[in-house]
Amino acid sequence: MQFTKPMIDLVYAIRRASPSDLKPSIKLTNPDLFDELKVLYYNAASTVTKALIKELFHLAGPNWESLLRAQESDLPPQNVKVYRGLTMFEDRPENSEKKSANLKKRVYRGQVVHA
Repeated sequence: MQFTKPMIDLVYAIRRASPSDLKPSIKLTNPDLFDELKVLYYNAASTVTKALIKELFHLAGPNWESLLRAQESDLPPQNVKVYRGLTMFEDRPENSEKKSANLKKRVYRGQVVHA
């Protein structure tokens, strides 16, 4: 694979944003770089790191981007909560929309009003 200048800059930015125990394996000379970045993408808590990895895979080509998307669809749907700079991902219940639709019955002057 030929690395372009934007791809090299993204690898350096990912290395800076990654945890210290993974920094030695994030190098341009590592032949398994994209496989390790794929694992980091699913384990990373930082939204910035995920965005950088996603952009790198987009620049690498459609084969790598589709590989990232294939495993992304296997993840359960999640709610993202941000509070004072802390981002938390929580698993979303499967039938939350159906349950909330049933709970939104309101009564006004003895009549059921659908909101």
